[in-house]
Amino acid sequence: MKNKNQFLEINNIHHGDSTELLKMITPNSINLSIWSPPYHVGKEYEKDQTYDEWKSMMSTVIRLHFEILKPGSFLVINIDDILAFKDPTIPKFQAANTAKLRVGVTKEDILSKLEQEPSLTKHQLAAIFGCSEQTIDRRLNGNNIRGGKYADQTRVKLVGGLIEEFAYEAGLYLYDRRIWSKDPAWQTSQWHSSSYRSVQEFEYLYFFWKPGETQIDRSKLTKEEWVTWGSRGIWEIPSVRRNDDHVAKFPEELPRRVIKLLTNEEDLVLDCFMGSGTTAVAAIKENRKYIGIEKELKYVSLSRKNINRVLNEIEVEQISFF
Repeated sequence: MKNKNQFLEINNIHHGDSTELLKMITPNSINLSIWSPPYHVGKEYEKDQTYDEWKSMMSTVIRLHFEILKPGSFLVINIDDILAFKDPTIPKFQAANTAKLRVGVTKEDILSKLEQEPSLTKHQLAAIFGCSEQTIDRRLNGNNIRGGKYADQTRVKLVGGLIEEFAYEAGLYLYDRRIWSKDPAWQTSQWHSSSYRSVQEFEYLYFFWKPGETQIDRSKLTKEEWVTWGSRGIWEIPSVRRNDDHVAKFPEELPRRVIKLLTNEEDLVLDCFMGSGTTAVAAIKENRKYIGIEKELKYVSLSRKNINRVLNEIEVEQISFF
């Protein structure tokens, strides 16, 4: 940990908590901050964090950006459109997946029989319908999902309003938002077979502006870039095919577009949830400087490894050119 009076070094990945290390960045020095925080959906690195703790962390990180961003610059947050987390305070959703029922008897069948013969016991009903007493109980009491009456319900919470509220309180204003249309994430979907909920296949990029003069220069993009994505609200970018070294990587093209759109060469780009180093790699390739912050030491090492690989590739290309 650096002395509190010493600012974080540029072009380096710093190990620590963003809620503390952001205080150690030179004020009014960041041209762009782009990052993807923990989504609070139960991944390994966030499993011990409560919903209130997640909100506090996000609010603090966003608030700390006001001092370090240059006037007229942007904070861009990539996040799923919803949170999905266990909440014991809301009703437990139970659903009968009729396509998978091994016994065809329904609640209506049982009630109809009981209307004819009210004295029938569960044991007698089970014999009549050729099923177990447990099946009779499930149909009558709505317990058609094994364990459903005990498991906490998944709460689905829209995230956009929360992020906007935190930014507004920090003095940052919503400027734009883009949709990242990605591959359907079947394997990371929160929903099981007994649900009508959709799979995850898009995320948001929220652009927040710090008041000040913003330089607009469309010539930073080629005409094709401006037409195909610079001016478009939906960015179709394939997901990372392999998350073998980090469980939540975003594709390099995502931060690259934001960096190229909102900054100039030699500008300083921040990612305070650096992960595998993707933002830094994109910044280097676009001839920008970077600062990275990462809480997990293993990902600090991974980021530095990926950065060094790209720097070596660039050096080889320069040698070959001359």
